[in-house]
Amino acid sequence: MRKRILGNGLEVSSIGLGLMGMDHAYGKPADRKQMIDLIRKSIDLGGNFFDTAVVYGEGNEIVLGQAVKGIRDKAVIATKFGITGQEVIDGAPQNILDSQPSSIREQVEGSLKRLDVDYIDLYYQHRVDPNVEPEAVAQVMEDLIKEGKILQWGLSNAPIDYLRRAHAVCPLAAIENQYSMVWREPEKELFSICEELGIGFVAYSPLGNGFLSGKYSKNMKYEEGDFRSFMGRFKPEVMEENQAVLDLLAEIAEEKQATSAQIVLAWELAQRDYIVPIPGTTKLHRLEENLGAMEISLSHEDMKKINTSLEQMKIDETYF
Repeated sequence: MRKRILGNGLEVSSIGLGLMGMDHAYGKPADRKQMIDLIRKSIDLGGNFFDTAVVYGEGNEIVLGQAVKGIRDKAVIATKFGITGQEVIDGAPQNILDSQPSSIREQVEGSLKRLDVDYIDLYYQHRVDPNVEPEAVAQVMEDLIKEGKILQWGLSNAPIDYLRRAHAVCPLAAIENQYSMVWREPEKELFSICEELGIGFVAYSPLGNGFLSGKYSKNMKYEEGDFRSFMGRFKPEVMEENQAVLDLLAEIAEEKQATSAQIVLAWELAQRDYIVPIPGTTKLHRLEENLGAMEISLSHEDMKKINTSLEQMKIDETYF
């Protein structure tokens, strides 16, 4: 297994598996037995790092817990707190945020029960609660670590100042944010903070929600419940504007006898040695494809060619 270290010693496979799509955002929930088999197959293939959250649906944590039953020591589990539900405001769904210390304790107990485990390896604050200071959240994390309920903690999409203040109380193992060839915002400031403080970076949507895999066209029709149907980067005009990226990936993939998705993930791994991408999938052949990227090596010349080409392209970073 090819491994990476997050923070002050959390060892994970260099590519993980995001479980969100098994229950949330990409259509109807996937078959439970198939997802249990998929998670176990990931472990067999060397991918031991799994990312879930209760807001993806309570069944998301449950299926992970069932999958690692009896092999808990072979899995690294990341789940989240801070979003306790959703409500509709002015016709749009909004997250209900709650990181009050008493609520965090209720949330962690709920996750431990659904996962059916004694501890959580990595516990993220899913979104910042504007009503709770970072020091208060970090203190709860320090207490939970001392109690053995979590091993490490992290933040997702948190402001830099919040990150620094939280880290000063209880060191962070990881920051989880979006990062890909079509969303390079973390390069502007966040990566330097990670290097300064010794924090790992877990990249969600490393394939641009599938856009960078080259499997989608501007005429694609998505099933009901698939949020790509209204994401900006999948609008026909945006896909046309970013087609040059896909053409470049296809060219390099052919040279390496790989797939475009594998080149994207290998590129991401080569960007920084503390980056761990967590592509999601519900399909075995995609899992094998994604984890296979751990075996692909991009040379200095390869990286120079890719990065130079990306810099010369006008990439529309539209997310929603």
